[in-house]
Amino acid sequence: MVDVLLGLQWGDEGKGKIVDFLAPKYDIIARFQGGPNAGHTLYWNDKKIVLHTIPSGVFHPELLNVIGNGVVIDPVSFKAECEEIESLGVDLIRSLIISEKAHIILPTHKALDKASELSKGINKIGSTLKGIGPTYMDKTGRNGLRVGDLLQKDFKERYNTLKEKHLTLLKQMNFEEDISILEEDFFAAVEALKKYKIIAVDYWLNDQIVQGKKVLAEGAQGTMLDIDFGTYPFVTSSNTITAGLCTGLGIAPKWVGKVFGISKAYCTRVGSGPFPTELLDETGDLLRKTGNEFGSTTGRPRRCGWIDLVALKYACMLNGVTDLIITKADVLDEMPNIGLCTAYQIDGEITQQFPFDINNATIQPEFNYINQWDKKLSTCINNDDLPHNFNEFITQVETFTNVKISFVSNGVGRNQLIIRK
Repeated sequence: MVDVLLGLQWGDEGKGKIVDFLAPKYDIIARFQGGPNAGHTLYWNDKKIVLHTIPSGVFHPELLNVIGNGVVIDPVSFKAECEEIESLGVDLIRSLIISEKAHIILPTHKALDKASELSKGINKIGSTLKGIGPTYMDKTGRNGLRVGDLLQKDFKERYNTLKEKHLTLLKQMNFEEDISILEEDFFAAVEALKKYKIIAVDYWLNDQIVQGKKVLAEGAQGTMLDIDFGTYPFVTSSNTITAGLCTGLGIAPKWVGKVFGISKAYCTRVGSGPFPTELLDETGDLLRKTGNEFGSTTGRPRRCGWIDLVALKYACMLNGVTDLIITKADVLDEMPNIGLCTAYQIDGEITQQFPFDINNATIQPEFNYINQWDKKLSTCINNDDLPHNFNEFITQVETFTNVKISFVSNGVGRNQLIIRK
């Protein structure tokens, strides 16, 4: 059976910590989409580690970690990430498996990403400029290079063919960059990548499932950044929802078991795009400061606002969430009152459905408010310790989404996780 863990907002929900906590119950942790724009933060031996491509079960030596075909890999950043992890004593040669069908980010993909974002002017989508969008475009355009191509004798020819196509596009966009400066690091990183296990993950993973091995599929980004169901066009380039694990790992829907959906106790977003509950005042600044809301990959300050139950219910529906997990609840300890968005007012009408054209809609969120709780959540050890007002917060979230909250994260520590059932 395959369980899945994914974000229900715009990313940065705290997926890494939860995967790390759940990992001992599984045999295999598998990433199924996204690229190095992901930033899954773990604390290992009191050291902060941010993972971008490698699955979050990597610090459990008994587990195998899989990078699926739905992931796009930048060899250069991947090499640096591997070196950091291996310096901590982790044997990635043994524990890391890479799909031969995963696509490769080329230096020219990064240049195309920059050129595209610059051309949008004030309509920038907030790309991390890591070449991920152009790589997925080549994938769907049937031009891309895959990890398995690295092992072919004519890889350099295939590389040059795609590179020339990209250079032609860049010339048309009046964008110049010396790609040769980047290529030395790229080809060195390609050689480093080839030392890891590169296999037909689809066959291998299905065989493992039939043998009774337990798999946890790890999503990147968040549901509201899904290419089909997110706040289009301010989205990522892959399917971030549960359905994405089937195409991103080669697994049939019949094998999907639990769906762990993660939401912060409030909302954040990095970059451009609609954000109905955003707080552009001192409260938003306090959330950002208290929650240390700065991108783990980009370092950019995150936009902050109250939890959006309309969007959260939508995300739970799309993903078939069975277990809801609330993270960073302790950040709300400092708030004199806490808002929960329960409806949108659009053109004078009240709705609890997430709108199609959210970018052009004028949304007035409607809130319920809960008073500040009388004790710090960070001091709570178990479910019975939770203060009354926070339990009211939980009740409102569960009632609105019709999903039970199974865990509450109340601090950055590995053990700061309250089990509710």
